[in-house]
Amino acid sequence: MSHEKSSTSPAFMTRRRILRNLGMALAVVPIGKLIACSSDSPGEPGDGTDGGTNPDGGTSSGAWATGGTAAMAGNYPDPFASGIGSVCALTCAATLGPCYANTLVRKDISEGHDGLPVRLALLVVDTACKPIQGAAVDIWHTAPHGLYSGEDASTFCTSGDEGATSARWFRGVQTTDANGRVDFDTCFPGWYSSRTIHIHFTVRVNGSEYVTSQLFFDDALNDDIIGTQPLYNTRGQRDTTNSNDTVISASAVGDYTLQTQRMADGALLAWKTLVIRSSLSDALCDVPGGSGGGGGGPPPGFDGGMPPPRGDGGMGPPPGFDGGQG
Repeated sequence: MSHEKSSTSPAFMTRRRILRNLGMALAVVPIGKLIACSSDSPGEPGDGTDGGTNPDGGTSSGAWATGGTAAMAGNYPDPFASGIGSVCALTCAATLGPCYANTLVRKDISEGHDGLPVRLALLVVDTACKPIQGAAVDIWHTAPHGLYSGEDASTFCTSGDEGATSARWFRGVQTTDANGRVDFDTCFPGWYSSRTIHIHFTVRVNGSEYVTSQLFFDDALNDDIIGTQPLYNTRGQRDTTNSNDTVISASAVGDYTLQTQRMADGALLAWKTLVIRSSLSDALCDVPGGSGGGGGGPPPGFDGGMPPPRGDGGMGPPPGFDGGQG
C-alpha cells in the first residue's frame, strides 16, 4: 500500500485551506444544559499546571500545543481533588441530534488527527452526590474542520465527505471507575454554522440511557483558539456563539460550560460533573432552548480531509434515537 500523503490528509487540507483562503463559516454546537454539583468549581486543579482557568492560561506564559494527542505529556492534576460539594442538581437533557453514530470503547478518540489536544475529565454522580461506578459515558463531537465522522451518521453531519464517512474519529465510550470518573483524550472541536462549539454525551447505566445532553466551552476560549491556532484559524470567524446558539439559551449555557485550564505541555484540561437521576422513574428535566432555527450542519460539498479510521466494533445509538437537530 502506498504511503504517499493523501489529498484528504489533515496536513494537506490545512495547506489547501490556507492557499485557497477558504474562511468557511461553520459554527459550534451548544450542549444541553448540564447542572453539576453546587461546588462544581474545584478551584486550582493542583500542581503540574502552568496557569489558571482563563483562556490564555491565566498566569501561564506557555503556548497551546498542536499535533493532536501525540503532543500530550500527561500527568495532569485531578480537577475534582477539592471535592464537588454536597448539593448536586440534575443534569438536564438536550437533543441527541442527527450526528450520533456507532462508537468505540477507547480513551483516545482522535485517531491520530491533528488539532489542539484536550484531556476531557467527566465525573458522574447521582443527586445525592454519590459517585456512579460502571456508568458508560459516550461522547462525540466534530473534528477541527467542523465535520462529524461515520458512514452511519447523517450526511447532514458529514456532508458526504469521503474522509469523514470512512473514519470514526472523535467518538468514544468509557466506563466510570470507582470514583465515578472517565477521561478522554481528544482535540478541541471545530465549529459549524448555527451552532456554538459543543460536545455531545450520553450516560447509560446497565445499558439504559439516563441522560443525553451537551457541553460547551467559554466563548473567550473559543475565540482564542479559533482565531489563533493552526487548523482552526484558517476557516474564518464563527457565526454562532454561546449567546445566540440554536439549542441552548444564553442564560443557561453557563451551567453546561466546561471548566478549563491550559497545562504545562500546552494541552487543555477540561472537566465537568454530570449529575444523573437515581432512578429511571425520576423525572428528567430539559435544558432551556436556544434561539431556534435549523440544525446548521456542515455545508454540502465541504471538502474536509481526515486520516483513515483505526479499530472496529462499536455501539449503536441510545434507545429512542430519532435524529433531530445537531
